[in-house]
Amino acid sequence: MIIQHIDRVEDITPAEFKKNYYKPRKPVIISAGGLSKNWPAYSKWTWDYFKSIVGDKTVGVYNNERAGVNTLVNGADDYIPFGNYLDMVKKGPVKLRIFLFNIFQHAPQLVEDFIWPDILATGFLKKYPMLFVGGAGSVAHMHYDIDLSHIFHTQFLGRKRVLLLENKQAPFIYRMPFTVESAANFVNWHEKLDVEQFPALEHARGYTTILNHGDTMFMPAGYWHHMEYLDGGFAMSLRAMDPSLLGKLNGLYHLLGLRGMNNLMIKMAPRWWYYYKRKMAHQRADKVLQQVR
Repeated sequence: MIIQHIDRVEDITPAEFKKNYYKPRKPVIISAGGLSKNWPAYSKWTWDYFKSIVGDKTVGVYNNERAGVNTLVNGADDYIPFGNYLDMVKKGPVKLRIFLFNIFQHAPQLVEDFIWPDILATGFLKKYPMLFVGGAGSVAHMHYDIDLSHIFHTQFLGRKRVLLLENKQAPFIYRMPFTVESAANFVNWHEKLDVEQFPALEHARGYTTILNHGDTMFMPAGYWHHMEYLDGGFAMSLRAMDPSLLGKLNGLYHLLGLRGMNNLMIKMAPRWWYYYKRKMAHQRADKVLQQVR
């Protein structure tokens, strides 16, 4: 894989952000001093604080296993009280994570602890800020977000290694049809990639960084991402709709048509569909390999 580091800025003006990153759809890291350090959340949001306000809420947790033959899209592996999960993460390591947890529905006062970056983008979905939590060693496998929103992802506590790729890199990373998932395994990608089984990975172009407390990553709509929690930690994602009509329609198709088709096939012919998607991913990758060689 051909990798470069994500640009990192200490501070940035709205004009510079829109010109250099938002409009060209290029990722960037805005350090804590440039955005989040002045938020109450920067120091206020801790494991104990979250446990005290929403510890009794039940959440879906996900292990590091890839989706199996009968796994529906976003199907959780278990459901436990949030407080119990946080205790597990604090003791660690525990390879369990939570994603798309709208903690703000249960504790609406939390929205007062940060400032929406309206000066940087428009179209924020202000009813849906989301929390992502992971124990040390947990992994969010390679995918792109199905609603095709722009993401402002702020890390709190711990560190997280991130790998990003533009959506057009899909054939090189073995995208499976009617999914937002890759058939390839990217666990510990920075040490070794399985290029014997997935040879097209050598030609993929990506970006990487390690997110630290307070870092905000701008991830443009449709970017593939793989995240590994180096420490137990959590992050908040603020989502902004693509400003273009085409982008909105594409997101709607993904949410309704693509996800619905995938789940339907999983129910109707799970084993056949499981292997068919992987076969097609390899065929498409072989085709682009012939073009670059």
